Amino acid sequence: MAISIDRHFVELDRDALRDKVHLTREVIGKSKSPQDLKTRLDDVLHSHEGLFVTVLRNGQSLYSTEDFEFPAELSARTQHSRLGVASWRIKEREYRGMTEAVTLPGSAEPPLQVWVAVDIAHHKHFMYELIWVLVGYVALATLVAGVLGWWAAKNGLAPLRAMRSRAMAITAQRLDERMPTQEFPVEMADLATTLNEMLRRLKEEFDRLSEFSSDLAHELRTPINNLMTQTQVTLSQARSSEEYQDILASNAEEYQRLARMVADMLFLAKADHGLILPSTERIAVHDEAQALFDFYEALAEEKQVRLQLVGAAEIVGDRLMLRRALSNLLSNAIRYTPPGEQVVVDIQGDLHGTTVDVVNTGPSIDAQMIPRLFDRFFRADKSRKQLDSDGAGLGLSITQAIVHAHRGRISVSSADGRTCFSMYFPSAQSIGKHLTTDA
Repeated sequence: MAISIDRHFVELDRDALRDKVHLTREVIGKSKSPQDLKTRLDDVLHSHEGLFVTVLRNGQSLYSTEDFEFPAELSARTQHSRLGVASWRIKEREYRGMTEAVTLPGSAEPPLQVWVAVDIAHHKHFMYELIWVLVGYVALATLVAGVLGWWAAKNGLAPLRAMRSRAMAITAQRLDERMPTQEFPVEMADLATTLNEMLRRLKEEFDRLSEFSSDLAHELRTPINNLMTQTQVTLSQARSSEEYQDILASNAEEYQRLARMVADMLFLAKADHGLILPSTERIAVHDEAQALFDFYEALAEEKQVRLQLVGAAEIVGDRLMLRRALSNLLSNAIRYTPPGEQVVVDIQGDLHGTTVDVVNTGPSIDAQMIPRLFDRFFRADKSRKQLDSDGAGLGLSITQAIVHAHRGRISVSSADGRTCFSMYFPSAQSIGKHLTTDA
């Protein structure tokens, strides 16, 4: 901005200097003698304050303003200037001038060299005042912008401070607190909704963990109490060696049950941190299911339940883990199938993956219980457990963990006396495409 103004002043001074040169030419043309020229120019300069003139003929001065001297290089400066104007400083004053050769009409004498200059102190004064005014306006604008910015930031961040206050009030005992989305602006409503969804998930997991801890304590307390009671009763009086052997055998069964429970819990803990398949190989699901049929044949005959195997397919995974998952579903199906009915294992495969359905008839599962069937230690009836089962309610949780480790999914449906647990295992090609897409 200052450069543009200075350039404008140069153009104004150039026009003014040309007018002064033209005025001086007229004065020279009217002068009859050097003395007359001096008199006329003195009169002109007296009425034009800040104007300085020098007239030369053959290097000799015909007229020169008193106490003022033009720089010797003025001609060179004006020749190199785009506007034919030169600027220079003498002490604390600045000047701008130009030179021009003037030929008098009808005169045979050499042309006169006219030098004209003006004092540009008023330009510098204007620029000085302008700069200070601009500095003042900029400072004021900065101050106003800072105050407005602070006010806008304070009011704009007020919803975040409200969120912070509510978040600080949330504790493990108050996970039901939620952000009032209707009180926040639209820009932050999505954030509040996301936080509420996060709190909902945390509360569900916390409630599940609390219930799991309670169930775990209950499951561990029963065998431990049995061991303590039986041991105290045994020590209350002398026993025969046969009685001690029976008691030790009973204790060994309880220890085995505890060991299985601990092993299952370790397995699920490993699954929670990303279960890695110990080994992968091509598995014929039909052969594994048939091997389990042979194992459970005696139990099925005892309960008068028929076993049927349909279809065949292969998956890529860990053989022992697959057999464990299928065994958990098959044993549950046999346990809950009424006498005279049958359990069907249906295996279907295609290019995308393999589906293994374990279907049994019998009492339907309450629809409200289905979402929690895979929770640890969950039982539909907490007041009792199956008398013919020594399980701890971890079988379905382990089955789900195994299926997830194979990048599959498991679901259950139960209606009209028919219950179906369905395990889906994607093919190796599908898993590869999925990983490629994620990358």
